[in-house]
Formats: sequence, structure tokens, C-alpha cells
Amino acid sequence: MRTGPPTHSAPDAEPQPEPQSVTQPEPELVPVSLPTGRHSGCPFDPPAEFARLRAERPLRRLHFPDGHIGWLATGHSVCRGIMADPRFSARYELMHYPLADVGELPAAPAGDILGLDAPEHTRYRKLLAGKFTVRRMRQLAERVEQITAECLDDMERRGGPVDLVEVLAQPVPALMICELLGVPYGDRAFFQRHVATMFDQTAGQEDSAAATGALLEYLHKLVLAKRAEPTDDLLSDLTSSDLSDEWLAGIGALLLAAGLDTTANMLGLGTFALLSNPDQLAALRGDPGLAGQAVEELLRYLTVADPGVRSALEDVEIDGQLIRAGETVVVSFQAANRDPAKYPDPDRLDLHRKAAGHLSFGHGAHQCLGQQLARVEMSVAFPALLTRFPTLRLAVPPEDVPLRANSDIYGVQSLPVTWDKE
Repeated sequence: MRTGPPTHSAPDAEPQPEPQSVTQPEPELVPVSLPTGRHSGCPFDPPAEFARLRAERPLRRLHFPDGHIGWLATGHSVCRGIMADPRFSARYELMHYPLADVGELPAAPAGDILGLDAPEHTRYRKLLAGKFTVRRMRQLAERVEQITAECLDDMERRGGPVDLVEVLAQPVPALMICELLGVPYGDRAFFQRHVATMFDQTAGQEDSAAATGALLEYLHKLVLAKRAEPTDDLLSDLTSSDLSDEWLAGIGALLLAAGLDTTANMLGLGTFALLSNPDQLAALRGDPGLAGQAVEELLRYLTVADPGVRSALEDVEIDGQLIRAGETVVVSFQAANRDPAKYPDPDRLDLHRKAAGHLSFGHGAHQCLGQQLARVEMSVAFPALLTRFPTLRLAVPPEDVPLRANSDIYGVQSLPVTWDKE
């Protein structure tokens, strides 16, 4: 008895259709979800999924939580190109949010120049750029050294273990930005609490709006005081411009939030990274002149602020892909900064690396205004800390260091450290 299929058809059998091949889309063209869970195994690494996606295609389709199908850029050259291209808009109301379905985004509020395009952005940025020149920021180095020394004196008096975030990472940038803007340093706990809520991805919209409102209300009152009695600071300087009180308060809030949080987290997370890489820590301790180059590598390696988001104003072809007008592109700085096409062995912290060209301060027209101040603060603080405390070490196991995993600015909640007493 034959149990298999017949070898031929009966004479009167119906003709059978030819089998049709089903064309499957190329895997790299299938929309993916944005990788999250930043610390996958190592607290300093981006999600491991980025490496695979970047290797397949540095620009690919991305599925957004609200259903929009946009793009994810992970390659360094692609990310850099998009950030510098005026055909991509920074306006919030044109974007789709990549982390949650929050509906339509509102336009940038007064003072938030990060959500503007030229020519409006150009005008407001020009008012601020002269206050943050390389020369002017380097002139502040002596004051940064003084503040850092005072923090380290306090740290030594307390004795270990101490929380490095509390005694050094937060006070240094907080004092500097408060002095630069003319904001009372005594109110720093108020600022830091509300700024943390603004950057917290788990905070509800109501809490986030309340924190933003409280900060703007405070700055508005301060602007009125500066108009009445100007002092030697940036906010007082800006009161001589044609900016409204609302705009001045918004700019003040933007600069204060950025100046408080980003550098503080770089100092905390950067110290954690150095303590976790003893050879690199020894290199910096042995050669304080390496500080400037070390800061650039730490910025590349850690990339605490991520991602960037842009929307196409017209059809644009990038890397062989057509991005249509209205589509949103997520630019992953952390993936770009770990691109082996730009940085060999990118997942290794190497303070002798020439890390120029990293995207940790963004790129293009919206590149971070305060980047030179941040560089000065870190170039002073890291070597000063390691010189003063040559036996500095973690006071808890590395896995017990609490991370800011749900914040727009990555870092550590606290960093318990100790050292040998003389």
C-alpha cells in the first residue's frame, strides 16, 4: 500500500496552481521598539540591543508608543548628520515621544530654546552664547578650584564613609551655576528636588508640571528682583535685553536645571566608573595633566543625557533610507558614542583615547551651551579628588550603588565612598 503522495496525477485531475513565494520584509526594515534598561549587566553600558541594531543598520524603523512609525539612529555618522541638518526640527509639537504615549506634545514654553528652530532659536541663543565662551569659562577655573577644595575639606572633616554625591558631585556644579546666574545657593535643596522630578520618567504629568511651575514661579520673582536691583550675574545682564520676564524666567530655569543635574551626574557616575576601572584611575592619579582628555573619554563612555529627538520637515534621504516629512527620528547618543566605526573597542574605558567628536553634548545648532563650564568643573574636580584621597574606594559592593535608571539624566542616586585615614 502506498502511504506517500502520488507520483503523478490522474488524467482528469484539476491542474494545481504553482506555489507562490511569500516575500518577507528584510529584518532590519521591521520596526523595533526603543531599547531601554540602560544598565544591562554593566552599570555604565547602554542596552546591549543597541549594538545589534547598529550592526544591522545604523538607521532603521522604530515603533513609538503612540503607534507612530518613525526612525532610530544608532550609528555615529548618521546621528551626527541628523543633528546638524536643518531639515530636521527640534520643535516639540512636531515630535512623537519615544518613551511613553503622552499624546500630542505642546510647543516649547517661553524660555525653552531647546524646542525652537531657526530663526527664533538663533536669536535667543546668540543672546546667551557670549556668556558661555571658552575664554570666559576658563576664567572661572580658579573659582571652581576654590569650591572643589572647600568640598574636599568638608569631606575630609566628616571622615568616611560619605556620599560623594552629597559632598562633592552636587555642590560643585550647583554653586557654580547659582553664582553664574545670580541665584541664592541657599535655595539649592528646593531646586534639586524640583529638577529631579522634572527629569524623572516615572513622575506623573501632574507632578512634573507642578515641579516645573514651582521652579518658574521662583525664577520669575528673582527676575523681578534683578530688574529692580541688578547684580553682577547672567540674569541681571539679560534684564537689559528686550526679553520679557516670562522668557527670562524660562531661560533661567532651563540653565539652572541643566547646570545642576548633568554635571552632578557626570561627577558621581564618572567617579564610580574610575573606581570600577583601577588601571584608568591610576593613570589619571599619576598624571593630572591627563584630566582634559580623561573628561572627554568619560563623557563618551557614560553619555548621561540621551536620546535626542528630531522630526523631518521635508523628505530627507539619509544612509540610503527615505525619511518622510513628519516622521520622528530618535537619535541615540549613547549608541553613537559606542560605535566601533568611530571608536575602536568602544566598550572599554580608555583615558588615553582621543574621544573628540563624541555626541554627549549633542551636535549642531542645539549643542549644549554650558559644555565648557561642565568641562572646567570636571577637569578640576576629578584629579583634585583623587589627589586628596589616594586610597578612595567604594564603601559598598558595586552592585549596591543605587542608579538613576528612570531619569532623563542617568547617574547614581548616591555613591558611598571611604578611604584610609592617616
